[in-house]
Amino acid sequence: MASTLENNKRIAKNTLYLYARMLVIMFVSLYTSRIVLKALGVNDFGTYNVVGGVVAMMGLLRGAMSAATTRYITFEIGRNDEAQLKKTFSVSIMIYASICTLFLLIAETVGLWFVNTYLNIPEGREVAANWVYQFTIFSVIFEMMAQPYNSLIISHEKMSVYSYVSILEVLLKLLIAYALIYSPFDNLIIYGFLMMCSSIIIQMIYAIYCRRKFPESKFKIYKDKKLFFEMLSYSWWNLFGSASALVKGQGLNILLNVFFTPAVNAARGIAFQINNAISQFSHNFYTAVRPQITKYYAQDDLNNMFKLVFRSSKLSFYLNLMFGVPLIIETPQIIDLWLGQVPDYVVIFTRLIILISLVDAMAHPLMTSIHSTGHVALYQSVVGTLNILNLPVSYVFLKLGYSPVSVFYVSLVITTLSLFVRLAIVKRYIPTFPTIKYTFQVFGVCLLVGIVMSILPALIHIYVPSSLWCVLIVFVASVVSEIVTVFFMGLKRDERGFVVDTFKKKFLKK
Repeated sequence: MASTLENNKRIAKNTLYLYARMLVIMFVSLYTSRIVLKALGVNDFGTYNVVGGVVAMMGLLRGAMSAATTRYITFEIGRNDEAQLKKTFSVSIMIYASICTLFLLIAETVGLWFVNTYLNIPEGREVAANWVYQFTIFSVIFEMMAQPYNSLIISHEKMSVYSYVSILEVLLKLLIAYALIYSPFDNLIIYGFLMMCSSIIIQMIYAIYCRRKFPESKFKIYKDKKLFFEMLSYSWWNLFGSASALVKGQGLNILLNVFFTPAVNAARGIAFQINNAISQFSHNFYTAVRPQITKYYAQDDLNNMFKLVFRSSKLSFYLNLMFGVPLIIETPQIIDLWLGQVPDYVVIFTRLIILISLVDAMAHPLMTSIHSTGHVALYQSVVGTLNILNLPVSYVFLKLGYSPVSVFYVSLVITTLSLFVRLAIVKRYIPTFPTIKYTFQVFGVCLLVGIVMSILPALIHIYVPSSLWCVLIVFVASVVSEIVTVFFMGLKRDERGFVVDTFKKKFLKK
């Protein structure tokens, strides 16, 4: 068994790999989006997003099984059971093959009918939209079959490999964006085709690496009905959870398309790209932490598990907050500098989506705690139902004539409620979990830190004339303000002591 100190060092090392990955991806992705938007135009960009959204909705089968695969593989690694680990991997491959067959059947019947019947596709772009749809289907199938290999890499905490391949992926997307500039063909079709090729290359790299490094990645047919149906049952409950998350995300995207024009979908797509860039800070940290939470539970080390959940919830929030606050304050200026234009609704969409992601960042470690127990039925049914409520409630507001902004206000309220529901469910399955302490020491402290650290950058925004210099000053002020606020208000005494001691050892040694 690795010591707590060794586990913390591993988390820190993996987090650094993921941050290096994130910085490259963030800057390249933002630049790539600008080129793609210019090459495709607003309408084609919106069409690509909404058609891809339909496939993503059906691809929820992948997400459901992914959670099961990662949980069971990580659990067996935590127990150091090599024989069961090999069996778990092979059984997951068998389940994925079945899921891909079902996915392809649904996509080429119900999905194809929906795209050509209900989506608001600009006149003359129907053929291109159908090509994009087919390319996206096969991209998802390749990603599905490679998911067990991805789960192995994350469960073994080989984040350096994950980082290098992810950087390669984003560079391929940059090359694709440049290819659109010189393409003599229909740019929307070419973009869909090249994105599919990129996906296939990346997934093959993951599979080849795993087969060379991990003995358990050699596929073998196992007739273990108990494990098969146990993982399948876990997956089907996760399927409900994944479906609800996509209703909240892509379902609302389609709803906006039904009530408004593709330009609104483009605005939503831009807003989500901005949010995805900053949320990578907390996502990368959470990716490094998640296997340790499950392993602590597998080893019945609940005390260290609870400590890690508390700290990772706060740190995930703080990492999103550091860049979320300046982006919320300076949204119009940043989008204008990035895209050279500010499409309608992008500013308010971006601000609300960032707020939603801040709440979600806190909730992720709680979600992993529940998944670690293997009991997901209650969690997925309750939280999933809350997520699904986004669609009918938003539909009512849009039907009454409210603006597209209303769907994001609905989502913010339901996301906040879901955080406390997750907390209650953790308490049910892990009775010793300190829920009251979590409410005050995590949620309460995070809310207070967010309010206090926003004061200085907000004042600068108000009193300094709008310019590139103002944006830079607000960013610097936000980082400095958060560091000070988190140190004195967001950390417990022992956590502050740890930070001070680490600083002295690293920088004040003679």
